[in-house]
Amino acid sequence: MVNDTLSDLLTRIRNANMSKAEEVSLPSFKLGEKVCEILKEEGFIADFCVKAEEGSFKTLNIKLKYDSKNNRVISGIKRISKPGLRVTVGADKLPRVLNGLGIAIISTSSGVMTDKKARKLNVGGEVLAYVW
Repeated sequence: MVNDTLSDLLTRIRNANMSKAEEVSLPSFKLGEKVCEILKEEGFIADFCVKAEEGSFKTLNIKLKYDSKNNRVISGIKRISKPGLRVTVGADKLPRVLNGLGIAIISTSSGVMTDKKARKLNVGGEVLAYVW
């Protein structure tokens, strides 16, 4: 049993990306689905789907994305806020990842979103991860 499911999701994506795997699967959870939705919207992954397994278990299948020369689209992915040390920021202190080339995934009172969208809505929150 994994205590920090978001770290598990990011680590599995990072490991599959480094080994150039086609897809990765893990147990599904709501925050993971939201993070995958953001990664798909921003063009970091090709697709994801939630499949119902036997019983009440659901599996989150993520299809990774590579360019035409088979280079990785995700250069790096890093967990920022951890269970032992939560990192929260105000709307005026939202981080910029590689001067806007990457994204920061923020959990706000309005839902999980990128740093760009949080800046537009003028909301702060917990910084979950950086992706570049």
